[in-house]
Amino acid sequence: MKYYYRQEVQYQDVDPDRRLRLYTLEEYLLGVAGKVADDLGFGIKYLYPQCLTWVLTHMSVLMSRLPGPTEILTIETWIESNAHMLSTRDYRLYVGEGDGKELIGCAKSVWAVLNLDTREIVNVFDQKVFQDGVDGEVLEMERAPQLRPIERLKSTLPNATFGSVDHKVHYSDCDYNRHCHSCNYLRIMMDAELPSFLDGGIRLDINYNKELHMGESMTTLYASIPDYVQYQQVDQDGRTSCTARITALKD
Repeated sequence: MKYYYRQEVQYQDVDPDRRLRLYTLEEYLLGVAGKVADDLGFGIKYLYPQCLTWVLTHMSVLMSRLPGPTEILTIETWIESNAHMLSTRDYRLYVGEGDGKELIGCAKSVWAVLNLDTREIVNVFDQKVFQDGVDGEVLEMERAPQLRPIERLKSTLPNATFGSVDHKVHYSDCDYNRHCHSCNYLRIMMDAELPSFLDGGIRLDINYNKELHMGESMTTLYASIPDYVQYQQVDQDGRTSCTARITALKD
């Protein structure tokens, strides 16, 4: 079953160049996922009383351009599968509404259910409620690249710009799950090193490996070349919490 949501791009959601911020687009997509899950009966309202919650493990977003203020985004979404401890939700993104809408992007997200007491992933997908809303259409999208640790890129990208920025996880970074909100990892990355090619088509691939909590320290490592910026966030013990790559699409 396909669902459609209308989202007007607000002025407070765009950057100084009047483009929708990439991490705000991610926030739009996560918000739609939450609304649909609640409508289907297995959203936060269903999980939270059981001390469970949804967590995002991976997202890939492909955009021919980032929309500007007052443009209307029509977000089409459906569940590709709920199986093997993971839920795959897909999206198509259009500018405009009705027959005149223009396809400008697509996205694929992978989710898991977290036990809030044990902080472990649990399998709930044998329950009937999780099967009733599965559409089954597979979004044809090129697989995400395997992201190597930034340190290993230094020998293969000698002309890249490398750097690191420290950040302490603050109150404003955290969500109701008591960890850094998914979109804020990307915000912190882009504050550390902003890609220079956001005016054109882009692809985002982001992987969430380990949650970080308020008061913990993280370091954002990055490698920047003209075609992409790759990021790796590590905690104070050097363990990877999140990796991402933003890539310029060739015309």
